[in-house]
Amino acid sequence: MRVARATVRAVNALTARWAGAVDGGTVFSAAGVWPLLALLADGAGGAARAELADAVGLPADQAAAAARELLGGLAAMRGVDSALGLWTKRTLKVREAWAAGLPAEAHGVLTGDLGADRATLDGWASKRTGGLIERMPVALTDDTQLVLASALALRAEWLRPFDETPMESLYWSDRVPLGLFRSTALLDRIGVADTPDGHVTRLRVLGKSAIDVHLLLGEEGMTSGQVLGAGVGILDGRHPVVPGDQLPYGDPGPGLNVTKERCTSPQPPSLDVTTVAYDMSARHDLLRLHRLFGLTTARDATQEHFPGISGFPLAIGSAEQSTMARFGARGFRSAAVTAFAAIPGGAPPDLRYVTTTITARFDRPFAFLALHRHSRLVLAAGWVTEPELYPEEDGD
Repeated sequence: MRVARATVRAVNALTARWAGAVDGGTVFSAAGVWPLLALLADGAGGAARAELADAVGLPADQAAAAARELLGGLAAMRGVDSALGLWTKRTLKVREAWAAGLPAEAHGVLTGDLGADRATLDGWASKRTGGLIERMPVALTDDTQLVLASALALRAEWLRPFDETPMESLYWSDRVPLGLFRSTALLDRIGVADTPDGHVTRLRVLGKSAIDVHLLLGEEGMTSGQVLGAGVGILDGRHPVVPGDQLPYGDPGPGLNVTKERCTSPQPPSLDVTTVAYDMSARHDLLRLHRLFGLTTARDATQEHFPGISGFPLAIGSAEQSTMARFGARGFRSAAVTAFAAIPGGAPPDLRYVTTTITARFDRPFAFLALHRHSRLVLAAGWVTEPELYPEEDGD
């Protein structure tokens, strides 16, 4: 199923806004939150409906259809596993019109036994992410009437793997990061965009299943939000990228050096890339950013906000996301579970030939976007500050 461009833009716009609100090393998935917000918007009323629609970026009466379209599109993507879950107390009657828009197998029951319900929800999260996320990120209490959750897991095996090597870095001078190196003749894998906040170098790391990861290095002093926002702008076509084969000699972008080298025989151009492996996880309290996610009014437990979901008055008591990302020599893994709970890179002699060599080094904090190559839908995003360490040799 194809995901409409308007939906992709709306999800990616939420990615960019969320990026502007995070600090430090982190990973998050707007694609995991967006369909839940859209389904809540469809069932909401009053100010909560308007706020949720604004966060979704679509009219509330179009939100549920777009959420179903996105979920269907995710299910059809190779390398992506996604699921939606709804659990309600037996005493809570959900309106048929709203429930009919959810997958038939999505609806489960909250028994009221918190231990058993917690085990059920955790088991669902683990199963739907292949064990990458082991617990459902939800505050489950006796007052919980409804839990609406999404799970998203993606995997990419690189078309060409990296070689592992120790990296020397001025930024990480107190440790030896696990460096990843590879060389290619495809200079268009790298490029530089001139954005309003500064120049950004983008490296495209392609996966076999059309799940790619873009590494983004901004000018020193650019924030994580600025670099990630620039990455989304590049995807949307707002910031044109000058590809590697058109870059001038010298240092045309952050972490880049382009040189003309003499050689004894015709040689193809070379793009030599060094970056770092990373393995990171994060947990996000979405209610802490309630304005960003359109949840300001919906938190108020003294009012009814979701008449389209149930005749029982409901408010959002908990909204959280657990997510992880792992970038290594052979591929990439990422997963996110999101839940809402409702409560009351020498030349020898005779140098007659010339070739171009581009050296790219991601040796200080940088951003990444994991996305579906064809739709350009961002599935996960993050800011890398803590690389994996190079394993010590035996006897060290």
